Amino acid sequence: MQSGWTMIGRMALLLALAGPLAAAVSEPVLDIGQGGKCVDDPKFMRLNHMKLMRHQRDETVRQGIRGGKYSLAGCVDCHASKKNHSVLGTDQNFCQGCHVYAAVKIDCFECHSSEPRRALAGEPPK
Repeated sequence: MQSGWTMIGRMALLLALAGPLAAAVSEPVLDIGQGGKCVDDPKFMRLNHMKLMRHQRDETVRQGIRGGKYSLAGCVDCHASKKNHSVLGTDQNFCQGCHVYAAVKIDCFECHSSEPRRALAGEPPK
């Protein structure tokens, strides 16, 4: 059995080595599409977007309320890349880039469009 000090020493060494590695990971560089003023504070949106979209989903599915402040279609309309007109496609695209960075599976677009409504309607991109 190892002594308590040996275990503490190993843990301290691991933490000392992990610090510089964690600092080397940079945030993703994202194509934010139109950008500009978001429907809410960006920090708030990063932390809460999934809760907000889940609430919006419940209102839409159960009550038929569409187009709320936090609708997925509204996010896509604003944040689709000007290059490929989508929030998916590369690690620089808005949704895909953050989800790759956070190692979180993104499954919204198995059912929902990753392109703005105007592109789906055949209108030219802005």
